[in-house]
Amino acid sequence: MQAKYKRILLKLSGEALAGDQRFGLNEEIISKVVDQIVEVHNMGVEIALVIGGGNFWRGRQGTNMERTTADHMGMLATVMNSLAMMDAIERRGVPVRVQTALNMISVAEPYILRKALHHFEKGRIVIMACGTGNPYCSTDTAAAQRACEIDADVLLMAKNVDGIYDSDPKTNPNAKRYEKLSFLDIIEKGLKAMDTTAATMCMDNDVPVYAFGLNEENSIVKAVCGEGNGTLITN
Repeated sequence: MQAKYKRILLKLSGEALAGDQRFGLNEEIISKVVDQIVEVHNMGVEIALVIGGGNFWRGRQGTNMERTTADHMGMLATVMNSLAMMDAIERRGVPVRVQTALNMISVAEPYILRKALHHFEKGRIVIMACGTGNPYCSTDTAAAQRACEIDADVLLMAKNVDGIYDSDPKTNPNAKRYEKLSFLDIIEKGLKAMDTTAATMCMDNDVPVYAFGLNEENSIVKAVCGEGNGTLITN
């Protein structure tokens, strides 16, 4: 298989790493994801990762907690996932650097764009944690911002379903999957595939987004090679 893109940003949800247990980390799923990431890396593709934290902490979780505090806790959850992914990838012999938008220099580098680009030149995978470092911003928004900053060829969004539908395919058996959409479609139709801020950022900076199902066999490799069955979002 031939890679279609030279530099990608892959967005993974924290929930995807938990599997059916829906909390914590599922080693079998992480292993399958990492095998694909290493295969893509060996194709010569430069890889940045943004991982959510929903498998450890999601929103306020039914509490009356102040929003900013809850969001900062979510950022810390993304660091746990990032360190776990770093460990799993490096055990395959591929060098990784974790960069965080909040300073925690004992465990990771601060996010600095030029350092991230230097890591790509050295053949390292870069995992970007803590979202944007700001509350009221989702990890979708962080993934879009980082994709724009590193000038990624595409933002790959691994989902629990195989693309973007006009309604929830889990509750509507007649839901229609889109093969292609524009960013304006996402915004105007109110589709929940990615938040409006992320869609607007990618639209303004002309970064295409490809949404696909993580659970499909070899789905990450297929997405990088342009052979998947997901939904492509462009201008």
